[in-house]
Amino acid sequence: MGRAGRAAVKENLPRLRDEWRLDFVVVNGENASNGMGLSGDHAKGLLDAGADCVTLGDHAFDQKDMMQFIQNEPRVIRPINFAHGDVPGKGFRVFEARGGRKVLVAQALGQVFMKRAFDDPFSAVDQVLRTHPRGGMVQASIIDIHCEATSEKMGMGHFCDGRASLVVGTHTHVPTADTQILPGGTAFQSDAGMCGDYNSVIGMEKAEPMRRFVTGMPKARFTPALGEATLSGVYVETDDRTGQATRIEMVRQGGRLSQSGPI
Repeated sequence: MGRAGRAAVKENLPRLRDEWRLDFVVVNGENASNGMGLSGDHAKGLLDAGADCVTLGDHAFDQKDMMQFIQNEPRVIRPINFAHGDVPGKGFRVFEARGGRKVLVAQALGQVFMKRAFDDPFSAVDQVLRTHPRGGMVQASIIDIHCEATSEKMGMGHFCDGRASLVVGTHTHVPTADTQILPGGTAFQSDAGMCGDYNSVIGMEKAEPMRRFVTGMPKARFTPALGEATLSGVYVETDDRTGQATRIEMVRQGGRLSQSGPI
């Protein structure tokens, strides 16, 4: 989320990759550029910091250069059900992690409470998982469900249980406390939370959102908060043979929500 979030990733991720011996890292960059989408330069910064894949969201192309950038950078993933027609980029890819293991990453946009209707995320994800079985074609599979409603995120988690290694929600910027492994071996958390300044309203400076809530009248643009950021996320371990999750932990590094970490 904005400059503070990018700084948290840049400062913490290289160290965490080494200390926790991370094989594969996914970063959601949806709001990394001033809170509205992701620019090509900022995508490069996240990848250079140690991300193996960067996912987007409903603001995927707010930064216009991303429409060209994503065509030439396969490590950036846009939502699989973004729209009909010729949309730049891909909604899923199979990546090679350390040790030659194959990792599927797919992202879908939810429909509940979103500003415009997107294609059905469940059928889109179902098609990908059917053609990329966990423990078969890929050693691990990650589904980023980008939506407002926790119920829809939970629905996607159970829909993918037994077929994905991890289903994790993004978009609402608030980390949830429902970290778990579902009965079929799929790790799940409703929202990974944001990498950003939590002395804010979902990453934005507090004054303008509060003014709008109280008065119903806008006065200025939203601007990302620039205080010390917390790096938030999810740590998962999987079984290479089955693709099942064997461990999941919340991640909080630095800032106001810091904790010791999963290792």
